[in-house]
Amino acid sequence: MAVREIRLYGDPVLRSKCEPITDFESARSLIEDLIDTTKLPGRAGVAAPQIGVPLRAFSYNVQGEVGYLINPEIISVEGEKTLIEEGCLSVPGLWHETPRFATVTAKGYDLNGEKVTITGVGLLAQALQHECDHLDGKVYLDRLESSERKLAMRKLRESEWFL
Repeated sequence: MAVREIRLYGDPVLRSKCEPITDFESARSLIEDLIDTTKLPGRAGVAAPQIGVPLRAFSYNVQGEVGYLINPEIISVEGEKTLIEEGCLSVPGLWHETPRFATVTAKGYDLNGEKVTITGVGLLAQALQHECDHLDGKVYLDRLESSERKLAMRKLRESEWFL
């Protein structure tokens, strides 16, 4: 369908808790746009609010595996959180050590309304956590430890794109 423009930090849609999708057929164009937008180089995932749509869906593109989840929910995590270098399309140019679980299982639905379960390790686990956060109105900066968050917010205010 179309590659959509990414909303930047400060846009209210990024801070809104998204509504569940109830009509899977009507979500088809949204899912196609999410996938097209995620397929661009250097993108591991895009959540619907990042393209201005406050609905619970995201797409991912990790190591050549492209997919999506509708109404996702993280149902299990394994191990302790570790600090992983992370960035976000909605916060361009900033990368910070973010506490994330190494293995995550999420459930959701496909466009046919069928239940889907995905277990991610490494980058896919990170993407699942990152995109689910977006659907709850959070960005990765909210997950940073205090000292790292202060540094990130200073760098954010100094960014050319931030108003």
